[in-house]
Amino acid sequence: MGVIGALFVFCLLMFFAANHLIPITDPVESNYVLTAKEMIASGDYFSPRIYGNYWYDKPILFYWELIAAFQLMGIHEFAARFFPAVMASVGVFLTYFFGRKLHGQKIGFMAAIILGTSLEYWYIAHAVITDMTLFVAVSVALMCFYLGYSEGKPNYYYGSYIAAAVAVLTKGPIGICLPGLIVFLFLLWQRDLRHFLKLRLFSGLLLFLAIASLWYYPMYQKHGWDFINTFFGVHNVLRASVSEHPEVNVWYYYLAIFLVGFLPWVFMALPASLRSCWRERKLPVFDVEKKFLLVWAVTIPVLFQCFATKYITYTLPYMMPVAILFALYFAEHEKAFRRLAVFAVVVLNICMFLVAIPLCRENSEKDTAEFLPSIVDENTLIVSYGSRYPTSLVFYSGYTIPRTDLRTLVNEMKPKEMEWTSTNVMPLLPMDELPDDKKILAAVYKKKAPNFFELAEGEWTLVKETGKFYIYQRNPLKDGNPPATEGDASY
Repeated sequence: MGVIGALFVFCLLMFFAANHLIPITDPVESNYVLTAKEMIASGDYFSPRIYGNYWYDKPILFYWELIAAFQLMGIHEFAARFFPAVMASVGVFLTYFFGRKLHGQKIGFMAAIILGTSLEYWYIAHAVITDMTLFVAVSVALMCFYLGYSEGKPNYYYGSYIAAAVAVLTKGPIGICLPGLIVFLFLLWQRDLRHFLKLRLFSGLLLFLAIASLWYYPMYQKHGWDFINTFFGVHNVLRASVSEHPEVNVWYYYLAIFLVGFLPWVFMALPASLRSCWRERKLPVFDVEKKFLLVWAVTIPVLFQCFATKYITYTLPYMMPVAILFALYFAEHEKAFRRLAVFAVVVLNICMFLVAIPLCRENSEKDTAEFLPSIVDENTLIVSYGSRYPTSLVFYSGYTIPRTDLRTLVNEMKPKEMEWTSTNVMPLLPMDELPDDKKILAAVYKKKAPNFFELAEGEWTLVKETGKFYIYQRNPLKDGNPPATEGDASY
């Protein structure tokens, strides 16, 4: 079969199999798929939108991937997860080729398998998020730089600028800042900062700007400072300076992610490396290749550790160099490598059916969306209540579902500039405006159910229980057949 064929089959098994069985989950995946769905419905493939509002959370590239998959295959789970799986496969092949370039075919193959069977990479390969596309773009940018630097071929640097522009179109300014910082620190360690003069900076940056501005400049022309303030201010500056989830803003966060994310490989390769350094009582001497891999691997988690907002996925681009470094260890322990590789492939595929799919079902409202048509009529309003908005219910059902609460709290939730409330673009409806002459269905977050019954008027009946929500029904409090309201609209 050959190495390429073996990796192709490996990627099909690890990243594509069973994707059609994984429902779209809340709170993140559903935002992306609903945005792509609304862009298709509106015919506007340029300005991301959700709940009928423009949505400046992420740049355009990943939405284009989703739109392309939906239009080619239909709007379903396999299509939504198609491009993350494709990008994960590309990442495996890039790791193979770069590892082979640095240390030969055996290292390249081992590094590719280590990467593809590491828990974090396998997880993100199935997730409907931007990070796998960013992984590929940042990896190409850094690979092109190193090939240009090590082989004395400056034209490779243009590949770095093109890839950085793709990264910026995927996730914003971090797409050029991250590889730029890694290149700077590497050249600093090499005591070769003069090499910046050879990076084709003027023509390269012009190429970068020409590609990136294909979307950013027209977005500014169309949406003005609203786009600038929300995209750059909230989703970049605020995200870095004010924690969106303070409970995980701890010093050891990415160390824990590293130890868990590189299961099962880390607990064999890392202790062996540390023992080797301890026995020699000195730091090892690194050649230029290892210097570059180490700077790449260490800079990313250290940088994001300094950011206030932390996510599991942020440090994904460090996984390629770590996989190659781990492969250098396992090249001398081939028997252990084969056993761990088989173990990881088997266990991860078992986990897909016993863990991943059940967990995703628990965090998705697909079943509820399939149930709703049996109890929804033209005089029904659906609302949500609680700390997590069920976007997947909107995606699967097509209904408009306002979030309801006390009027004072609804006013506090309304979007405000340079605050996390700016992400609250879902429809809002004060509880005192719930119509008395309509049947109300309320998707209530389970942990908030006692609060809901203290505030909501009328008698409520449980009609459906899901993983995170109770669905309650209240019949009309008075007679009347008013015209259909926004609760009857569909996307």
